Amino acid sequence: MCGICGILLADHGANAAPQILEAMNFLQHRGQDAAGIVTCGPRGRLYQCKGNGMIRDVFNEKRLLGLIGNMGVGHLRYPTSGSSANSEAQPFYVNSPYGIILSHNGNLINAPALRRYLDQDVHRHINTDSDSELLLNVFASELEKTNKVRVNEEDIFTALGGVYRECRGAFACVGMLAGFGLIGFRDANGIRPLVIGERLNADGSIDQLMASESVALKAQGCHNLRDVLPGQAVIIPKSTMKPIIRQVVPQLSYTPDIFEYVYFARPDSVLDGISIYRSHLAMGDKLAANLVKRFGGLENLKKQVDVIIPVPDTSRNAALQLAFTLGIIYREGFVKNRYVGRTFIMPDQQARRSSVRTKLNAMDLEFTNRNVLIVDDSIVRGTTSKEIVQMAREAGAKKVYVASCAPPIRYNHIYGIDLADTKELVAYSRTESEVAAAIGADDVIYQTLPDLISACTGENPDITQFEVGVFTGEYVTGVENGYLEHLDEIRFQNARLKKLEKNAEQEGYHALVNGEGKAEVDIGLYNTGDYK
Repeated sequence: MCGICGILLADHGANAAPQILEAMNFLQHRGQDAAGIVTCGPRGRLYQCKGNGMIRDVFNEKRLLGLIGNMGVGHLRYPTSGSSANSEAQPFYVNSPYGIILSHNGNLINAPALRRYLDQDVHRHINTDSDSELLLNVFASELEKTNKVRVNEEDIFTALGGVYRECRGAFACVGMLAGFGLIGFRDANGIRPLVIGERLNADGSIDQLMASESVALKAQGCHNLRDVLPGQAVIIPKSTMKPIIRQVVPQLSYTPDIFEYVYFARPDSVLDGISIYRSHLAMGDKLAANLVKRFGGLENLKKQVDVIIPVPDTSRNAALQLAFTLGIIYREGFVKNRYVGRTFIMPDQQARRSSVRTKLNAMDLEFTNRNVLIVDDSIVRGTTSKEIVQMAREAGAKKVYVASCAPPIRYNHIYGIDLADTKELVAYSRTESEVAAAIGADDVIYQTLPDLISACTGENPDITQFEVGVFTGEYVTGVENGYLEHLDEIRFQNARLKKLEKNAEQEGYHALVNGEGKAEVDIGLYNTGDYK
């Protein structure tokens, strides 16, 4: 899962980079592994700044000043099945044809076949393990078929038709052709989100913006927000500043990834006409009914649960609604350190485990001599849940129940959220009671899948189903032969690479303290400041 955005300003003398950065700040939750911005200035010249880390690690005032131009795209990377090397920080760029920039959110399930196709048939060099680079080069290859000095909108739509033909999986993309304009497109099942909007300036001119979530556009003062529908593409030429939206291929389905609503998207976002906040409230209501049934009635439930405590932040709204519906006390028992990243998207298990207690602290006052019901948005590997249950017990809880707003996660996520290898998932081949034992809880209560779907479908009648493969093992696109094995191999290579990098860092540190060499902090690959 990644965050993407793009901006085209009506004022040709203005720089878009500061506003792209502002939009990215509202999308930081979608990716903390790497960040990047590429802008397009006069004569189609491109300027980039990207590297590993969060926004605050990669950008500063000097680097922003080097990003020239009224048009640009940004990207926030979440560590998917590829590595976390600097080379995979986006946006990606190819110089031929025409100079193309692309930010991609999602995952392609036919990546091995695409790699062979690009190598053997169209002879394009691929430099990373990222499927985003594959998608970019497929687009470049299709656009090259025009064999024209300059392309127009029709040429781009035709090339995008080739992208849809060749690429399978989930993709929401924001791109840019040097000197031409912005491009956005979304896969034919609508798995990953993409929103576009307009901003009216004081002089009557209109800026054009795109982003993964509506909140990034609303914060920029946009109006006339709309979702790019499955199979649609939008082109915004600099010459006209008017969006051209076209259905490039027919919709195969309208099935957004339900994990957007469970965990990833901000509660103040609206995706595909569905409020994340209201979905969370509905999850609380549905979970309340499930708990009453599980405990044999409301009165019996109240006898066994003294207080409801959320795991901050994503489960807070659902937990509050759950407590209100049941008439049980709601308390904030965990205090969150807001300067620590989201643990489940951290790239390795050790980092997640050590981060949980740094991120959360239990207040004894709310746990001592109480039976507590801890509410979380989901239970993935169980690493975080196990630590949280242990913290509750250390704080004095008599019994600890855990309620999940999502059903048991038992299968791989193949569309850009690298939850874990299937066997690392705590619910894999386990019953609810076995999961409870694994995380040290007295009981675990999961949301049912029909209830979760019902909680998320209330506001858009066009959406009746979601991508729910992590719960069922059945994916909306199907799975290419050998793809899951391909993911496992990349994870293995990635783990090995991280181990080598860690050893190299430790050796560099020892060399520094022993006076044997000089260590430098290398945040990433920065090109801003090199342009005159």
